[in-house]
Amino acid sequence: MSFGNTIMTGHFLQVCDLAQEALLELLERAQSLETAFHVREVPCLLKGKRIALSFEDGGFRNRVAFELGIRLMGGEAVFVPGRPGQKEPAGDMARYLSNWFDAIVVRTPEYGVVEEMAGVASVPVINARTRHNHPCEILGDLAFVRKIRGGLDGLKVVFVGEPTNLCHSWFEAGGSLPMEVVQVCPPGYEVETGTCARLSRQAVGRLRISHDLNQELKDADLVYTDCWPGRATPQDAAEVAKVFAPYQITAALLKLTPASCVFLPCPPVTRGEEVSEDAMASPKCRVYEAKAYLLHAQNALLATLLA
Repeated sequence: MSFGNTIMTGHFLQVCDLAQEALLELLERAQSLETAFHVREVPCLLKGKRIALSFEDGGFRNRVAFELGIRLMGGEAVFVPGRPGQKEPAGDMARYLSNWFDAIVVRTPEYGVVEEMAGVASVPVINARTRHNHPCEILGDLAFVRKIRGGLDGLKVVFVGEPTNLCHSWFEAGGSLPMEVVQVCPPGYEVETGTCARLSRQAVGRLRISHDLNQELKDADLVYTDCWPGRATPQDAAEVAKVFAPYQITAALLKLTPASCVFLPCPPVTRGEEVSEDAMASPKCRVYEAKAYLLHAQNALLATLLA
């Protein structure tokens, strides 16, 4: 995986493909589209545009938000059957789709597949999710936090968990924005040194790793969780539970955070694992309203790339 700056060629594969100014402009646009959505006056920014949607796995929020957003903005969405790279090279698929569509949205496990398609497509390719990263999800979360906070400068994000695709995309966001992103995890579950170093080299913000959950929560502006590591056997499940139990976010732990702190557990949430039932009931948990911004951020992204 080369992780180039693909936004220069019109693609969006990772959050840091957008430089700070461009990312802030996109989030501002998402906010204006959110306002238009609530008065049912979404502008037809995609009128006459055709977008291919290739979704290999589940995740209804991501897919529904893309389809609804495209329709609201006057475009046409077509779902593409099959799996990129399964029966023919993903690059071939991208070339064929480029003949008919103005953009290709791809959700597939392998980042390399999306990168291969972006390398040959003559239209913008958007990464809707891979196992490595999940940039559109983080765009939506950033749009929500910016709206309720008034800005993102100085934001401290505490990501609790192993280095999942969402963790990587929060680190990508810290590469473009003046904020601090901290992964808090048990020893042995840190973001790969190479990934952290690559993003830190030219990062606008500060990226780091910690094992001290209580200390990091004291000045957190945003607490974010993702699911616990996969377990192949009952023995694996018992070991994961033992190691990660001290890192479960509870209502008691949320009381350590500042009054303005927001808790966003990434869905699907497993109560009793990464979060407790009482944490989900905390007034600091605003995940349901936050995920509304996935639609608006993805709308802003499409409108920007296809302007």
